[in-house]
Amino acid sequence: MSALNIKELTKKQNPLTQGHRMCPGCGAPTAVRQALMGVDYPVVVVSATGCMEVSTTVYPYSAWRMPFMHIAFENAGAGISGVEAAYKVLRKKGKTDKEIKFIAFGGDGGTYDIGLQSLSGALERGHDFTYICYNNQGYMNTGAQRSGATPRNANATTSPAGSAVPGKLQRAKDLTEIVAAHDIPYVAQTSLHNPMDLITKVKRAVETPGPAFVNILVPCPLFWKIEPASQMEICQLAVDSKFWPVYEVADGKYSLSYEPKKTRSIEEFLRAQGRYSHLFKKGAERLDLIEQAQRDADESWAKLLRKCGK
Repeated sequence: MSALNIKELTKKQNPLTQGHRMCPGCGAPTAVRQALMGVDYPVVVVSATGCMEVSTTVYPYSAWRMPFMHIAFENAGAGISGVEAAYKVLRKKGKTDKEIKFIAFGGDGGTYDIGLQSLSGALERGHDFTYICYNNQGYMNTGAQRSGATPRNANATTSPAGSAVPGKLQRAKDLTEIVAAHDIPYVAQTSLHNPMDLITKVKRAVETPGPAFVNILVPCPLFWKIEPASQMEICQLAVDSKFWPVYEVADGKYSLSYEPKKTRSIEEFLRAQGRYSHLFKKGAERLDLIEQAQRDADESWAKLLRKCGK
């Protein structure tokens, strides 16, 4: 893999045109731009239904500067498999000699939940593609419902925080580990806090033969109830509090990509978001749930360190 130069990368054309209809401060277009900055091959993109697809391909327009296919919510894995398989046939028949790469994008709803079966099948079959999950931890396209990626105690429209129930009751599904269990060549977890980490990991994923998966934490200002300009700050809090560990699994070997020099508390991360405001209501603070969130993060971090040999 060739070395990356951030100054040269910024000169590359943005994969999305100006004028797409994503919300101000949405992390998804930032994730797309960073993800594709380090890719030096022609790319075909398949995208599951979701905020990004709906907002970048409003008929009859498309904000994508590359071949783009919208596939249904549940079958991005199958769609990218079919495109990659067709390309192999064309190469075998001598109808193309281009080196083309295939990338699927999906939100956490279309990846963690609705599309998990399709993704798992594509990984098991060994298709040569990269799947990128832009993970905003809920179903934003359809009204901020909870998903399998929604953290415990978060307030969502289908897990509303009230006097009886403090938001979502279950822990988030650890999809990165589920994908790693498929024993594929490359799996990574990252966020927007460090563009070079994200760019490097996607480049590595795309250039690795066989299936690869990158899980990107992408704040949604509307659902997370944060200021649009604060997405990077929130992502930094997520990794510094160990809420969202940054690591990779290459050929089965775990490597920690980032270890905070000064660990921030989970409470700092939660306080910064309106979706957890019910935990901090004056006179009715839920210190027990904040402590539970800290235990969840500490437990996950300890497991990861063991896998990394630390």
